[in-house]
Amino acid sequence: MTKMMKIIILFLLVLFIIFLYYFFIGKAPKQKNIIWGVNFSQMQAENLKLDWKETYLALIDDLKVKNIKLITNWDFIEAQKDNYYFDDIDWQVKEAESRGVNLIYVVGMKTGRWPECHIPQWANSLSKKQQQQEILKYIKEVILRYKNYKSIVNWQVENEPLFKFGKCPWYDKKFLKEEVELVKSLDSSRPIIVSDSGEQSMWFGVAKIGDIIGTTMYRKVWVYITDKYGFYMNLPFPPISYWRKAQIIKKVFGKDVINTELQAEPWAQKLFYDIPLKEQEKTMNLEQFKKNIEYAKKTGLKEFYLWGGEWWYWMKEKQNQPEIWNETRKLFNQQ
Repeated sequence: MTKMMKIIILFLLVLFIIFLYYFFIGKAPKQKNIIWGVNFSQMQAENLKLDWKETYLALIDDLKVKNIKLITNWDFIEAQKDNYYFDDIDWQVKEAESRGVNLIYVVGMKTGRWPECHIPQWANSLSKKQQQQEILKYIKEVILRYKNYKSIVNWQVENEPLFKFGKCPWYDKKFLKEEVELVKSLDSSRPIIVSDSGEQSMWFGVAKIGDIIGTTMYRKVWVYITDKYGFYMNLPFPPISYWRKAQIIKKVFGKDVINTELQAEPWAQKLFYDIPLKEQEKTMNLEQFKKNIEYAKKTGLKEFYLWGGEWWYWMKEKQNQPEIWNETRKLFNQQ
């Protein structure tokens, strides 16, 4: 081995040690007044054979949730081209408005929940450019319809739009910028959230585009090897890693990072309503739920939106297991 090679290896080793120290060692400052919220998807509630209105109101009235990230689906609202069905979303927004609930409204093609990208059947045969034109038309309809509601505190444009996960026809950073610019041109009063994977990204790409950066936070997941094979894994990232990355974003871009998706439901090989409860419990149960909450508190972030409210209600109403539902009540009542 040459002297130059030894120097290069030593340099890389030092960089690796610095990386490990920075992202894996230390404690984040404790946040005194954490904002807790929950994601809500009408589609998810219906997939669980729940009354979605009852579920939504139970989150607000029983658990006292005051912050909701509202997941909406393009294929549901515009199932037929240029024919928009807003009745159900109108109801959700108006109920939040009347109850003093703050909303993050997620709009676009990739808005969360499998298959992630929710494209109307009529748009599947369109070219990429044509699909993008239709998405912009759809976004304009949404913003103009809801921008006068005080309950909406943020727009979120797409969900993890640069993270290649889900059944999506394309990923386009340039188009994401166009979407954000459109929303700002229609409503300049609200900061725009753009989100990314908490575990598989440094968030630089979305930090250049959004006003606020949203991130996921998962602790125990199914790792896919193939469609048939994989394994459960506890993710190795310590809480400090989120704080360190958030501080980099703050210093470089001057923007805040919030958690828009905190794991509070199972993540298995299949959609959890297609697997037995014992299998679901491998990635989410009352003990794991409590661990995830404590983990979140140690990251130093100040705002979290739990992912799984529909599942808690399903467990309580359909499986006679209200333990997690009751635990979340304690959490939201602290605010």
